[in-house]
Amino acid sequence: MNIKPLSDRVLIEPAKAEEVVGGIIIPDTAKEKPLKGIVKAVGQGTKDEEMVVKPGDTVLYGKYAGTEIEVDGDKLLMMRQSDILAIVE
Repeated sequence: MNIKPLSDRVLIEPAKAEEVVGGIIIPDTAKEKPLKGIVKAVGQGTKDEEMVVKPGDTVLYGKYAGTEIEVDGDKLLMMRQSDILAIVE
């Protein structure tokens, strides 16, 4: 499925959560949500807000930012560009 975000929205693939810490396997329910991800698609922006992020950028976002969606078995986040805190270079 091909998803094209509208307006100032961004589609992000979250980084994978840590699986093993010091030899202890952490169950999915205890894993902390990742705060970093890769931009997969962006909208065209609005007349008031130009799109700064582009596909392929690694970004940091807030802990509760975005809406989780599932596409072809992959969990992705859809959020506004203003929810992104920084681009990692």
